[in-house]
Amino acid sequence: MSDDDHTLPLPRETAVLFGQAEAERALLDAYKSGRSPHAWLIGGPPGIGKATLAYRFARFVLAHPDPQSAAVQAATSLAVDPEHPVAHRIAAQAQGDLLVLERTINEQTGKLYTVIRVDDVRRTVSFFGSTPGEGGWRIAIVDAVDDLQREGANALLKVLEEPPARTLLLLISHAPGRELPTIRSRCRRLLLRPLDAGDVARAVASATGRDSAGGDVVQAAAAAEGSVSRALSLLDGPALALRQRVLDLFDQLPSPDPRALHALGDALGGTDPRTLAAFMDLVNAWLSLRLDGAASDAGRAIRVADAWDKVNRVARDVVTYNLERKPMVFAVFGALSDAVRR
Repeated sequence: MSDDDHTLPLPRETAVLFGQAEAERALLDAYKSGRSPHAWLIGGPPGIGKATLAYRFARFVLAHPDPQSAAVQAATSLAVDPEHPVAHRIAAQAQGDLLVLERTINEQTGKLYTVIRVDDVRRTVSFFGSTPGEGGWRIAIVDAVDDLQREGANALLKVLEEPPARTLLLLISHAPGRELPTIRSRCRRLLLRPLDAGDVARAVASATGRDSAGGDVVQAAAAAEGSVSRALSLLDGPALALRQRVLDLFDQLPSPDPRALHALGDALGGTDPRTLAAFMDLVNAWLSLRLDGAASDAGRAIRVADAWDKVNRVARDVVTYNLERKPMVFAVFGALSDAVRR
């Protein structure tokens, strides 16, 4: 991978996980006990390893289908040899006992759909109803539940309510507090925390081949607030400046400076998808933290969840219809302002 390619390996291809040993231990201990919940809601801000952990767990279970086996009972992590046949099949998307629900490519436009389509979710019914292959496990990963429309969430509930034996559903959520209560109540919640700067730097180094102690990597990791994907985006100098603009506007809520909003809109202008992705990553991380903090305040949680829906709908429209970004900036900060007002 070149220094200019600031993209993470896909979670299904990633053999290492940084900074989430506690969450990994929770999954491993539950599996060793033979009483693992059939559904896990793996939540936390974007870019901290949720999908990587889900694939890591799926890979381990499919490679070691008997939780009472000596290999499982002796395991100290969910690591699986990258040369294991299951690891190869998952990386190649050829593992028949693993179903992954995610946004797919619209063949007419060549772009990703903005949501996980309900027809794809309904595939879980036939998937879990069919005869399992080797080992007898059926595992579905939903990446991410945030991308489900209400119809899709309701279709998923049918499987959550009556799961077959030896079933695992691993639901990834960037904001678990906004998921339907009926989904949350049927899952074991596993909340991942942002990584420390050292783990972010090591993950970035692993993804890019750079030195984890290099000045640019250290600076990006320190500014990334625990998110590896954000650190990768911040390796470009302009992204650091964009981040500071957005953080300054967060501090001004609920009355951000209109001139600063205009300046941010100008900075986001153009067609580079990375700038919009970096902006929305910051916005969603801000909302995710406030959703977690609003667990005991139903009214506040509803306001923040509404803001999440509004800002992501606006961002999807910008991408789908190639709209101007400055009006989007004002719409996003209008929704954030509504979320924090009492």
